[in-house]
Amino acid sequence: MTKSFQSKLPNTKVTIFSRMTALAQAHQAINLSQGFPDFDLDPRLTSLVTKYLGKGFNQYAPMPGTMELRRVIAEKYRSIYNLNIDAQEEITITAGGTQALYNVIGCLIHPGDEVILFEPAYDSYGPSVQSFGGTVVPIVLEAPDFRIDWDLVKNKISSKTKLIIINNPNNPTGRLLDAQDIKALEKLVSEHDIFVLSDEVYEHLVFDRKKHISILSSSLLRERGFVVASFGKVLHATGWKLGYVVASPFLTAEMRKIHQFNVFSVNTPMQYAIAEYLEDPTYYEKLALLFQQKRDYVINSLRNSKFSTLPCEGTYFILADYSELSNQDELDFAIDLTEKHKTATIPVSAFYSEAKNQHLIRLCFAKKEETLEAALRNLSRL
Repeated sequence: MTKSFQSKLPNTKVTIFSRMTALAQAHQAINLSQGFPDFDLDPRLTSLVTKYLGKGFNQYAPMPGTMELRRVIAEKYRSIYNLNIDAQEEITITAGGTQALYNVIGCLIHPGDEVILFEPAYDSYGPSVQSFGGTVVPIVLEAPDFRIDWDLVKNKISSKTKLIIINNPNNPTGRLLDAQDIKALEKLVSEHDIFVLSDEVYEHLVFDRKKHISILSSSLLRERGFVVASFGKVLHATGWKLGYVVASPFLTAEMRKIHQFNVFSVNTPMQYAIAEYLEDPTYYEKLALLFQQKRDYVINSLRNSKFSTLPCEGTYFILADYSELSNQDELDFAIDLTEKHKTATIPVSAFYSEAKNQHLIRLCFAKKEETLEAALRNLSRL
């Protein structure tokens, strides 16, 4: 390569998810590492995609997304959150949650801007910020509760701070932000010229009758914030790569400037199919029960093992502490677990910018019962 080439992300490597999935395949291990379900979609949903393919909905969708799907999303917010969202001006359909995050960060961040995020953090946040010349200011949260010290956050804010990124419910910790967290966030935004990006892709996977609080429920945060959501998590179809962004009309217009030159528009027949499939917003109520049962199965299966599980309030991930089994660093333990015990997981240290060993691994429980049974049998033998 010529000397004139300068990498924008010189320290970025293949993600831990790709690495552990490849290792699982190489060793024929059960894959609880990457966050995707291994069970089939609802046949009605796939038949709806076929229906719209057959009807000729195969050309470009409108750049912001089909109005049919945006109206269904707006109805969801009205039904569940009692919020009036303008389908025309405040909702944009994207090529999955990760592209949505990139769009938002791209429209906000200029060289020299600082972005506060909380670690452990989803791995796309930091590189997206850096690719637009921003600087990541990480705030480290620790097991077992991973609670945010908002006084520390306030002390990290500078004249260069442009954005705070939150993930609620959080991947990988499975923790929820509560009303006090949202109030603390409001206070910071009201005192400083800061925007908020709220990654809410697991908003419907919340357990034990707890309630997810969207930043859209706050009039202040709604004016200064973006919400990113994903149909992949809701429909068990991560490979479809469909998500959306909700923001005020002004912020939406700015974000769409990035979106239209990134992918322009996304899969047309799937948008129509999803819109028809989700016409009844009560669908979302079933998701929490489905995944809570899977979470409880994991917890109960590991109760008599040498693993201990941390509290999981949402998402389809749970953290397991292996300190009774080994003093190995998390990555080494996860590799051994894959190669020697045929079960792939993710080391939680991968979600931190600097190495941190808390003897924790992340397990994905969005799997068929037989998959979970086999994997948990392997883990319980240790």
